[in-house]
Amino acid sequence: MSEDERLAAIAELLRKADALPHEGKPVALGEHIVEAARIPQRHRDALLTLTPTELTCVRFLGWGRSNSDIATLMLISENTVRVHLSNVARKLELDGMRELAALAGMLFYPAD
Repeated sequence: MSEDERLAAIAELLRKADALPHEGKPVALGEHIVEAARIPQRHRDALLTLTPTELTCVRFLGWGRSNSDIATLMLISENTVRVHLSNVARKLELDGMRELAALAGMLFYPAD
């Protein structure tokens, strides 16, 4: 399966999840609004403790941006981006950057 096909399949799954009736209203993560169905229950409380800068880094990561892209977009150094993402992984008790990237994609990858 090519990368484009994989991303199209993920987008389709997110569209279906967003269309399902689910408990709760969309959740505000800082200034970002996320459908409640996209947030794993075990991470819900920890996500609410993230700083606005950490959430923005995670959102850009979820959009598929590299650390250097995120640094450029946020006007910070690439090392600072790595520190923020490392802090997020620690706060959410994730096993590493791959797991964080998967969670970020689930939370913020646009379904349309």
